[in-house]
Amino acid sequence: MNRNVLLISAIAAGIAAPALAQTAAPQPAAPAAAPQQVKPEAVPAKIALIAFEQVVLATNEGQQAVATVQKKYEPTKAKIEAAGNEVDSLKKQLQSGTSLSDEEKASRARTIDTKEKQLNRDAEDAQAAYNQDLQEAISKIAGKVSQVAQQYVSKNGYTLLIDIGSQQSNVMWATPNTDISQAVVDAYNTQSGVAAPPPSAPSATKPTTPRPSTTPTTPRPSTTPKK
Repeated sequence: MNRNVLLISAIAAGIAAPALAQTAAPQPAAPAAAPQQVKPEAVPAKIALIAFEQVVLATNEGQQAVATVQKKYEPTKAKIEAAGNEVDSLKKQLQSGTSLSDEEKASRARTIDTKEKQLNRDAEDAQAAYNQDLQEAISKIAGKVSQVAQQYVSKNGYTLLIDIGSQQSNVMWATPNTDISQAVVDAYNTQSGVAAPPPSAPSATKPTTPRPSTTPTTPRPSTTPKK
């Protein structure tokens, strides 16, 4: 979805239909009218910047969506962390088990390897499921935020809206008054009527220019033996 406000000019072309003869003898078709030339005109530029993804996450509804998805995956996260702690504990036992026979060490090493592979698969599956659920929730809000942003720039006379939310943005510097990110957050919160989340809920930081990606992720447990 293109979130930039684009100015599009259209050139109308007139086409004359061939004249039909009233007699049996065919008459030559009338020549087509030349396309009307539209003279380009310079429009005074009034540019606005927005960190769109961060704006979506900073809205009350965006914060609520993030909190809902995170709460859904809390049991999965706890389970993965417990499995990671178990693997770490088994590795420590193996490293400190100097009195173990070679056969016993090999057996324990195989057990650790099996558990660690399963842990990695579970963590990857959980991460993928979490990201998908979060993306779906945020995408629903993003469409509505985009409409509010377009209404805001139109109402305030802006001629161009540039998304600086990605790391690929070419904007190196801009005056603070060109960044409408917080203004759009406030406008959306007012229009949506969604109350601010309680202090304990995850909160996105105030939009700034520029910024790194803020897509939350579920931390993966470390499986490296602690020293």
